[in-house]
Parts: sequence; structure tokens; C-alpha cells
Amino acid sequence: MNLLTVSGSPHVYTEESVSKIMYGVLLSLIPAALVSFYFFGLAAILVTLTAIVSCMFFEFIIQKYLIKGPVTVFDGSAIITGALLAFIVPASLPLWMVIIGSLVSIGMAKMTFGGLGKNIFNPALVGRVFLMISFPVEMNMYPRPTALSTQLTDIITGPTPLAVIKEGVAQGERVSELLPEVPEYVNLLMGNMGGSVGEISALAILLGGIYMLIRKIITWEIPASYLGSVVVLAGILWMIDPEVYVDPLFHLVTGGLMLGAIYMATDMVTSPMSRWGMIIYGIGCGFLTIIIRIFGAYPEGVAFAILIMNAFVPLINRGFKPKRFGEEVKNG
Repeated sequence: MNLLTVSGSPHVYTEESVSKIMYGVLLSLIPAALVSFYFFGLAAILVTLTAIVSCMFFEFIIQKYLIKGPVTVFDGSAIITGALLAFIVPASLPLWMVIIGSLVSIGMAKMTFGGLGKNIFNPALVGRVFLMISFPVEMNMYPRPTALSTQLTDIITGPTPLAVIKEGVAQGERVSELLPEVPEYVNLLMGNMGGSVGEISALAILLGGIYMLIRKIITWEIPASYLGSVVVLAGILWMIDPEVYVDPLFHLVTGGLMLGAIYMATDMVTSPMSRWGMIIYGIGCGFLTIIIRIFGAYPEGVAFAILIMNAFVPLINRGFKPKRFGEEVKNG
């Protein structure tokens, strides 16, 4: 008879179970989901439902018939993967592409490594990067926000604010000339701009992040160091030449930065275990995000930045090991 149960991470010393944590994260996503449904309408709802259902389906099939192990499809992790995948793709993305992204997220990025607690990379981000490489045209067609839209065909698309600035600067235009072409900062904060389904409203995402901090689902180290390093690096570049580099606030409220810093980078499976490890990891994510946004080929760098830092997590954990439980600390 086995007296001990050995399982993969996440290991949390708390009364919370994995299911409670996952459904807590799902509950925190409601404000961002409501904003996306308001601005992108029925298209956003269908993309979200398709991603969630297909992620649960693929996890069930793989566990039941390929791995032939316990089926844990209702523990909430597959639902979270589907929701986050939907949040980082355009509302106009064809549903069959969403299903392919779900298969890659679950089959390649999660179940190939053994399932929950064993994957190296964030599954939803792997799905997004796969779709970006495989279907670049569709992944860069972002619908313009139309309140409570029921339109599914002939959706009017346009560039994101990040793309407007990046493409304009590349053509020799000044930032001061380009800013009038993007929504005002209040609209950017609320989510009235082009972008992926669930990343548009920084305010709604912050509300979800505050809820998770109160529930102690996440801690402050990764979001604070991630966003702080973005502000510092973007601020330095902005002070050097404000006509070439946009101000830090613009970076904070546009693109997938808030969603990435609060939901993707804090994934307990693919992030460091120690406090200082988390801070180093967050700084690396922020630094890479700005470097890719400004000097890279893509206007957005959040997905690549987090996946790159995911690869460094084992090294970070070796360099910044948490204190062993029961270890005796010698004075002097």
C-alpha cells in the first residue's frame, strides 16, 4: 500500500486545490471577457467557446485513448488554456484555425510533456505562436471594435495601435504625428481599440489581477517586475528620442502586455519558484518585450518574450533555489 502520492507541480502549501485555483483564474477573466464580448460581439463569443470546447475535447481524447491514464479534463486547466488562447487571437480568426491552435496548445505544448504540471512552455502562447507562423495573414487581421456586434462576415479590420506606431516610425514618420491616428489613452485603457479578443482592456485585466492577488492565486513579484522593467526601458528610450520611441504608458495599455504579465507569465507551472527567481524572470520578460516591440519584426513581443523566459526557468530555479522545508539556518 502506497503511503505517499508523488505528482507533478504545481505544489502549493495551501487548502486550495488545483481545481479551485483554475476556476478562480477563470472567474477573474470575466471582466476582460465581458469587455471583449461588448466590443467584438458574437464573433468573440464563438471564438472563446470554440477554443474552450476544443481544448477540453483534445485533452479528453489524449488522456482517454492515447495516454490511457486518468481523465482530468474537468480540473479547469484545459478550460483556462482554451480561454487564454481565445483571448490572444483575433475575433475574426476562422474557427477551424482556432481548433488547430487548441490542438497544438493541448497536444504539443501540454500533453506531450505529460500533462498539467509537467509542461515547459505556456500552452496557450505556444498555440498563438504556431498560428502566427502558420497563418500570418489571418492572425494580423484585427476587427475594429463595434459595440454589441452580431456580424460574423465582412468584418472591418484595421491595424492595432502598436502596429500603427511601428509601421509609421519605420516609414520615417514622427511619433507625435502618429498618435492622433490611434485612440485616446482613455479608450485604450477601456478597450476601445483593435486587438485580440481578450487583451484589449487593460483596466478589465487589472481588475482580474487584483482579484487573483486577493485570493493569493498569484503573487506580486512577476507582474510588478515585468511591468516595471517595461516602464524603465521604454521610459529611457522615450527620453532619448520621444519622436522615435513612444512613451511607457502607451506600451502598458496596448497589445497583450497586461494579459501577458498578469495571466501568462504568472503560470505557476512555467514560472520560477523563488521570489528572486520570479523577479529576474519578470525583468527578463519585460526587457525582451520592449526589444521585440521596438527592434523586432513584429509589433508585439509578449508571446515570444514569455516563451523565451520559460526556457530559462530551469536555470533560474537552479540559481535561485527556495529555502528547503525544515532546513536549519546557521547563524554567523
